[in-house]
Amino acid sequence: MYLDRPPLVIETNVFSAMPDRFRRKGVRSSWADANRPGLATDCFIEGPSFDADGNLYIVDIPFGRIFRIAPDGAWSLVIEYDGWPNGLKIGADGRILVADYMHGIMQLDAGAGKIQPVLTARNSESFKGCNDLHLASNGDIYFTDQGQTGLHEPTGRVFRLSTTGKLDCLIDTGVSPNGLVLDPGETVLFVAMTRDNAVWRLPLMKDGSVSKVGRFCSLFGTSGPDGLTMDTKGRLFVAHASLGHVFVFASNGELLARIKSCAGPSCTNVAIGGAARDRLYITESASGTVLVADIGVLDNL
Repeated sequence: MYLDRPPLVIETNVFSAMPDRFRRKGVRSSWADANRPGLATDCFIEGPSFDADGNLYIVDIPFGRIFRIAPDGAWSLVIEYDGWPNGLKIGADGRILVADYMHGIMQLDAGAGKIQPVLTARNSESFKGCNDLHLASNGDIYFTDQGQTGLHEPTGRVFRLSTTGKLDCLIDTGVSPNGLVLDPGETVLFVAMTRDNAVWRLPLMKDGSVSKVGRFCSLFGTSGPDGLTMDTKGRLFVAHASLGHVFVFASNGELLARIKSCAGPSCTNVAIGGAARDRLYITESASGTVLVADIGVLDNL
């Protein structure tokens, strides 16, 4: 039992930080005024996802930018547009999808430097503010509609957009739904509920609906769980946006390890990379830094 021993502590190193030439020092944005009032915000990066060539794509929410970071850590600007890109995922087919807080679900053509809408509304009603997304193996898009929801207004939504265009609302009582990921068998959806400081577990029924939704784990702090990812062994990686850690949970909910930020407390999103898929990349959003940790050591537990 993992509960019989303390969690493993895994250290991080800096993989790459946003170069000064890209930082918007002294520039205000309406996103930062609402979400980081009184704090200097020259960037706020999230949404790490790797393409087939090993390039890491990330978003910069307040300034509507998407960057590509090469394997050697060099940054290049892919696009700057009028939007707030919040989450980003690259599919096995190379498709780059963006959850944009302002516009909805978007698709990026990185080669052309263009972005276009995929889904901007539900039944003519605008979204509250899309946060993150996850791609199923069949191409279905799961995404969260977080907005400013919280314990005071538990109306956050989780949607599934099928490849046929059918849009299902899986839950509409979310307490700030944020990052999300399917388990390896794609029978359970995990959703970070930031302002509930918890990760919810949503079993998927045969008809596509959810049932017996419950809390998989509860955390603490001034913010809460943000981005999620899962490895092939069913270990869940939970980035916490105020505790400066990524927490690693076994498939039964036991805490295996904590991955400690060397750059700051705002660990927001995570992506697994490396040739052996034994490296975890973490966005420390406030400092504009991407961290990396060796998660191969988990196999020794």
